[in-house]
Amino acid sequence: MWHGVTTRSKADAYTAFLEQRAVPDYRSVPGNLSVAVLRRDEAELTHFMTVTHWESEDSIRAFAGEDLLKAKYYPEDGDFLLGFEPAVQHFVVTAFAEAG
Repeated sequence: MWHGVTTRSKADAYTAFLEQRAVPDYRSVPGNLSVAVLRRDEAELTHFMTVTHWESEDSIRAFAGEDLLKAKYYPEDGDFLLGFEPAVQHFVVTAFAEAG
């Protein structure tokens, strides 16, 4: 899971950037099972949370590099984000249910 913050005035443009650049990048890596980008608007700020599911740690390394906790950023992120959180969080899925 990754978290980032931008101003409300840039939130729609950042949403489009994530849809067009980041999500396809995640999905292009073998072993990526899913990507969800969550958005929460509050006052003058907008928070984004990216939640991805992977087959294995090796799949994550293929996307992010050897340091599994280091956040991966795109050059364009500097146009949007108010700061760069250095780390992501990893969790092991212990229960999951699909609709239907």
